[in-house]
Amino acid sequence: MRQYVVRRLLLLVPTTLLLSLLIFGLLRVVPGDAAALLLSDEGSRVNPEVLQALRHRMGLDRPLHVQYVSWLWDMVRGNFGEALVSRESIRDQILQRLPITLQVAVMAQLIGLFIGVPVGILSAVNQKTWLDYALRVFSIFFLAAPSFWLGLLIILTGALWFNYSPPIGYNLIWEKPVENLLQLMWPSLILASHGLATTARMTRSTMLEVMGEDYIRTARAKGLRESIVIVRHALKNALIPVVTLTGLSFAGLLGGTVVLESIFGIPGVGAWLVGSIQIRDYNVVQSVVVVLAVIFMLINLAVDLVYGWLDPRISYS
Repeated sequence: MRQYVVRRLLLLVPTTLLLSLLIFGLLRVVPGDAAALLLSDEGSRVNPEVLQALRHRMGLDRPLHVQYVSWLWDMVRGNFGEALVSRESIRDQILQRLPITLQVAVMAQLIGLFIGVPVGILSAVNQKTWLDYALRVFSIFFLAAPSFWLGLLIILTGALWFNYSPPIGYNLIWEKPVENLLQLMWPSLILASHGLATTARMTRSTMLEVMGEDYIRTARAKGLRESIVIVRHALKNALIPVVTLTGLSFAGLLGGTVVLESIFGIPGVGAWLVGSIQIRDYNVVQSVVVVLAVIFMLINLAVDLVYGWLDPRISYS
């Protein structure tokens, strides 16, 4: 397993390099630049000389290959450079904002698992009963409902009908844990809606498939309680596709925070990324995308390693 982990970690290097080159090229294809947008936002007349001076200060007048190598060298050294517009340290901003986004995504993932897996098990065990049909309708509804629509619905329904509005903003969890959980509860629950529906449907399908296997019939023939058969024998094997789905869906959760952070006023990486795209802050967008991609690849590696625990027959040679 050690050689497998080392091999996968080494593959991160060319993958990250290719991704950095791709995102760098795509951003340069997009019309406009940060200097022109900054001058237009300030209400100044875009004088060519002023524009050229600002582009020089931002380093946008350098050849593209020089810009790419300079940014890549900053990434390798771990300082990520500075934001083009605000001149803030990108590394400091990522260290400050990334834990907030990860907390929302992790809370959403846990909610999706803790609700989706039991719903899928109950639906499979009670196949073709009213409970099965009700849980399937529940899953299909949240599978079809967009997260941004659910967020706006909760805010408007609470404000108009119950005179309640979800807490806006963010408090550090180690300073005000209760306020922190209350503020992130609704965005995490909304973000988990699609994932829990997908998890429930996948768990139901794999449980129905596993419960028809010979070893399940053998376990029942031995007189084991149905709960032991389901939890110890059926569920462990049925969770392998669910674990795969969980790892893949985490990238979607990180992407979903972009909209919800803007709706609920959460100062995470997602809201920062949206604002940076609007002002063409290349350095911020490139760095954030690469960091999120590396996190996603590391999560996929962790998911692959969990397979060995769920099914000892899996070999990493």
